[in-house]
This record gives sequence, C-alpha cells and structure tokens, in this order.
Amino acid sequence: MRYIPGFRLDNKIALVTGASKGLGETIAHALAESGATVAIVARDGELLSQVARTAEQEYGGKMIPFQADLIDIQQFDALVTQVEQQVGPIDILVNNAGTNIQQLAVDVDEETWDYLLDLNLKSVFFLSQAVAKRMLNAQRPGRIINIASQIGEVGFYKRSAYAASKGGLVHMSKVMALEWAEQGIRVNCVGPTFVETPLLRKTFQDPDIASEVMRRIPIKRLGMPSEVATAVVYLASIGADLVTGHHLLVDGGWTAQ
Repeated sequence: MRYIPGFRLDNKIALVTGASKGLGETIAHALAESGATVAIVARDGELLSQVARTAEQEYGGKMIPFQADLIDIQQFDALVTQVEQQVGPIDILVNNAGTNIQQLAVDVDEETWDYLLDLNLKSVFFLSQAVAKRMLNAQRPGRIINIASQIGEVGFYKRSAYAASKGGLVHMSKVMALEWAEQGIRVNCVGPTFVETPLLRKTFQDPDIASEVMRRIPIKRLGMPSEVATAVVYLASIGADLVTGHHLLVDGGWTAQ
C-alpha cells in the first residue's frame, strides 16, 4: 500500500516481561503473530514454556522462554546478554511486568510501597537502561514500550503506591524518549483501563470497586488484552516511527471526562 505503512514485525526480536499469563502473554502472542521472534520473561518457567509451545503449535510463532525475577535488577545485564546470545540483538523491549496491592493510603506500609515501586518502576528503568545501552553502542534503532496505566494520568481508590509507580513510569519514559530520540530509539507507554485479566478478577471481588469502575468507563465495558496488545504492536512498528514520548491511553474514554 502506498500511503499506509506496514505493521509487520518480521525479522525483529522482541523481549516481553511478565509474559507467562494475562496481558503479557497476549502481548507476546500479538508480537509473534506479527512476525517477531519473542523472548518471554517471567518467574514461572513452566508457564513460560507453555506459552511458547502454544505459539509454536497454534500459528508457528517463535518464542524463547527466559526465567527471571525482575525484582533482582543485578541480573539484568546477564539476562540481556543471554537473550542476545540465544536469540539476537533486541529490537523491541516491552516492559509489561507489574502489579498492584490494593490499600487505602492510610494503610500502605513500607514493604508494600517498596515492592510496587521496585517492580513497576525501578525494574523498568534498569532493564530499559541495559537494553538501550546495547542499542546505543551498536548505533541500532529500537523500540521501548512500557505498560503504564490510565492511573498514570488520573487517581483512583486504593492505588496510591501504584499511581506513584505508573505516573513515574510515564514521565520517566518521556525523559528516555528525549535523550535517545536522535539515536533512533522510540520510547512510549501504553495506558490501559481495567482489563479482563486474572488480576482484575481479584480487584472485582470488591463490589464497590467493580461498580465504580464500570460507572467511569464511557463505553461501558472492560478492556480486552487483545486491544492493549494491538496498541503495543502499533508502537513497535514502522507505522509509529514519528511517535515517541507518548502515553497511548487505551481506556474506553475514562480520561476524557
């Protein structure tokens, strides 16, 4: 097509964290179906292997599992080296691993605060740094896509530490985008609303939260993992070459209010 750039990712190598289930698993499949070879990372090696087998059996997708605990930032250099040795130089990094622990602000303890900030923000920074260093040293362009949240833009109950981590992630990504733009590294965030995942099912055990969430989404339904994955594929593709430092909200209109 003359005017619409392709969104295929053939011959690209992607690294996706938190890819053993939920949103990360769907993102990994979307990238693989788009032609990328995908290194998938999570703590549960058995689940990762199942995800890789599913990709191979269902559509011939190429996924290679790497077991790692992303809280331990000291292993990141070795992890990236291992991926590059076994798969090849990383073109696309998707920092998806993250979580929330629901607590009112008056109840947040230091252990919970540290855990959420370490996983949702600190680990993203240092893994992005490890990958970007290799891109810069090789003078190779690339994509870094961070899974943030609409809570990086607006507040919501029982999410003070989570909001701090996701708001920090959005602004950290803008700085990275500015610093690495001329070298061809695009850094963006995707900000989902509440999405149908195992983590959401735990959240919706609180009927008040469930009711308030549905009230606030103008299109009156939850997001689907595939809808977030589609945004990731776009940002990973040549079609988004002019897009950097952006927080792409996939939120059903929540933040338009």
